[in-house]
Amino acid sequence: MSTAQVPGATVARLPGYLHALEAVRGTGVVTSEELARAAGVSPAQLRKDLSFLGSYGRRGVGYDVAHLERQIGAVLGVQTRRTVVIVGIGYLGHALASYGGFAERGFDVAALVDADPQVVGTRVAGLVVEPVDALAQVVARTGATVGVIAVPAPYAQDVCDGLVAAGVTGLLTFAPRALRVPDGVTVRAVDVASELQILAFHDARRHEGV
Repeated sequence: MSTAQVPGATVARLPGYLHALEAVRGTGVVTSEELARAAGVSPAQLRKDLSFLGSYGRRGVGYDVAHLERQIGAVLGVQTRRTVVIVGIGYLGHALASYGGFAERGFDVAALVDADPQVVGTRVAGLVVEPVDALAQVVARTGATVGVIAVPAPYAQDVCDGLVAAGVTGLLTFAPRALRVPDGVTVRAVDVASELQILAFHDARRHEGV
């Protein structure tokens, strides 16, 4: 089965499996029960997801950890390093620029961009913050294919448009608003406030039964 045929819901769980495999890397093999527990899914769900990758494990033995890591990594495309530009170097952008997890997972933060003259020219995580007016040149110079949007919601669409026009095809946005993108561009949104509201909903439901 080609990667294009792997269901989206399965793809969304693959990073969790990869993270769980990293924790048991020295064991050689792992059972579906052990891996499912570490990833927070049922063994049946795990086996179904991995079957889309053509990986079925060995009955009574389990999955070869190294092979499964390579297999999931290939599907996710993390074996190819990708260049990232972060736009918006406030508190969040500053933290993202300093986050070491990007490099560990195949993403190299190559440039930081901001619109604030007081921020432009400063150095964050070893990189000099560049002006947003130079966004197209920054993307062309670095070859960035992934853009991280860490700006306030009112400016997010303009930043999105600028990144797409510059040739970026993957966007990770932390702005609490929907972004319009053309076909061929993928957007993943992280809305912390919305997630907290969902938690509040479930918490309220639990207390209704008290």
